[in-house]
Amino acid sequence: MNLRRVLVVGAARSGEAARAALEERGTEVVVADQKLRNDRDLSLLQGVDVVVKSPGVPGEAPLPAAARERGIPVWSEIELGARLLPNPLVAVTGTNGKTTTSELLGHILGAPVAGNVGRALTELVGSVDASATVVCEVSSFQLEDVHEFAPVVALLLNLEPDHLDRHGSFVAYRDAKLRVFERAGTAIVPRGFGPIPGAARRVEFGAGDPLPAEPLLPGAHNRENAAAATAAARALGLDEQTIAKGLRTFPGVPHRLEPVGRIGGVLYVNDSKATNTAAARRALAAYDDPIHLILGGRTKGEPFDELAAAVAAAGVVTAYLIGEAAEVLAHALALAGVPFLRSTTLDRAVELAASAARPGEIVLLSPACASYDQFRDFEERGEEFRRLVENLAL
Repeated sequence: MNLRRVLVVGAARSGEAARAALEERGTEVVVADQKLRNDRDLSLLQGVDVVVKSPGVPGEAPLPAAARERGIPVWSEIELGARLLPNPLVAVTGTNGKTTTSELLGHILGAPVAGNVGRALTELVGSVDASATVVCEVSSFQLEDVHEFAPVVALLLNLEPDHLDRHGSFVAYRDAKLRVFERAGTAIVPRGFGPIPGAARRVEFGAGDPLPAEPLLPGAHNRENAAAATAAARALGLDEQTIAKGLRTFPGVPHRLEPVGRIGGVLYVNDSKATNTAAARRALAAYDDPIHLILGGRTKGEPFDELAAAVAAAGVVTAYLIGEAAEVLAHALALAGVPFLRSTTLDRAVELAASAARPGEIVLLSPACASYDQFRDFEERGEEFRRLVENLAL
């Protein structure tokens, strides 16, 4: 691959990783943000072989849009990484459970994990053995601009409405997700899932599948994640004993049903990674004890009626509402008959929940919303929740 000049649009982690990997190869790299200050910024496209777009940059942003009009290829950072890495790739996507399943599969395989998990795929260029399998979590944003991305195994966990504020419709979101299968060798999908693109060998999985061992992680959704990871590991030729050991010993990932403390008999659980309603519903289903639920943040265009019904069915003691979505959530919860308090901020929500919760109950942060109204990302929100809980014990 001979690239003389590349424009990287978006200077966050994946953009910086792409720049570093390209410059290491002697490619001239120009880095720009996604917004044009004036038309003269279009001159950045002169002499460019490829535009590499960070996942946070919409496809209609001025520079990628202008590049397409001029016939300049636009790649996602994972497309670039896949071309630079000789390694066999296993791609994991879906609405919920991607990170847990990717990390579980990496744990089983003893393989590096990159992509949408916080480490860009191009960060691995030159740092992993060429024969090592790499597990790559891929989002719909990353899959918008793939062209030759060809994982040996592609795994779809589930599909539910998400990121409608970016994609505009569930159909567009679904189409982006399914691009993971276009050049895959083996496609792993939920049992009964409909047609998929490409000519991959199809393998189906379900939450009730027999496993070589039961997973350490709680919840029916985590058993489904374990079934998916097991199907992928088997497709890669791993033996049952190795898979069983991985299932029994994987502790989970930060910010996903992560216990962060037990104070006065009350369990505090950080599920900040639940940035959509389906993830929050799964979190509710994982517990039998009474729950004090912290909800809210920035809405992603989802309706909250189904979530409100699930909150009511779970017998949530009280919901504590934070962020921009608080009023919309309050309306949905009121219709469902769920007690709630408008807490506005996370620290106030933790304070109120801690004062109300009794021994044997759970304070659960599972926001069902993005974090960008009050926090940089879901990790920062989860770390703040952890800090607030630790302060309760002082």
